[in-house]
Amino acid sequence: MNKIVLLLLLVIHLSASIIETPILTYDEDKKRATIGINMVDVGMSGFIVHYISADHSSILKNVTVSAFDKETKIATLKVSDYDGLRNNALPSGKWKVKVGDKVVLAFGYTRALLIAPNEAIYHRITKSVQTQWLHPDIYATILSFRGHPTPLISDFKAMSIATSTGLIFIYINEKVYTLDAKSFTILSISAAPLPQDSVVLPFYTRVAEIDANWWGEGSDELLAYEPHYYELLVEGNNKNKKLYNIIKSEDSQFHYLLDEFEIEDEK
Repeated sequence: MNKIVLLLLLVIHLSASIIETPILTYDEDKKRATIGINMVDVGMSGFIVHYISADHSSILKNVTVSAFDKETKIATLKVSDYDGLRNNALPSGKWKVKVGDKVVLAFGYTRALLIAPNEAIYHRITKSVQTQWLHPDIYATILSFRGHPTPLISDFKAMSIATSTGLIFIYINEKVYTLDAKSFTILSISAAPLPQDSVVLPFYTRVAEIDANWWGEGSDELLAYEPHYYELLVEGNNKNKKLYNIIKSEDSQFHYLLDEFEIEDEK
């Protein structure tokens, strides 16, 4: 239980408040911006708000924190097209990002989805961590609509957009991985040594069956819990040294994933 309390403290820190700060520099060609901030986690996502007038504004771009200098308190942001709202019936403006526009980070961090291998672990964590939980039945419904009984990173991003959920928790082998739902970047890894006597595939949900496409990635039934979610974590975090060392310390059946990392000094 002490480990779960530590996880609780982490969630309180992550979901304390939305971060809002102006852009210091912007390079449109390199799709890069900088902001001044006391502390921020690499991988946190958000968006850029451009004020048209004192009473009117528009979201122009998505952003993800790609680097943070603790000495200068400067964070570098990767800028990409905004995909949080799509409606062909609405007009699109031609406004450009400018220095002074507002960056909003950690939007949706008060809502989280937990991927757990069974009901007991799901309830143990969700009852210990005070946040607004998106029920996995909703995510299973989204997967069914997309025809993916085997979840992909793109499915988590689609869930985040559809439900305004900012955080994902994935439980694997006595650890909880906390990720930004849009960037799928690991923000923290917490120990949670809970007994696991069963596994529900593709994760704990009360939805009996997730519809599948005829073909394509994600259309096959998931056959094993740990390998798949480790694969997703590595796919989205192949430069994370802590994840590399965790997998390296795991059973040899997972060591094939070590070749997917880009960590020269660890190989």
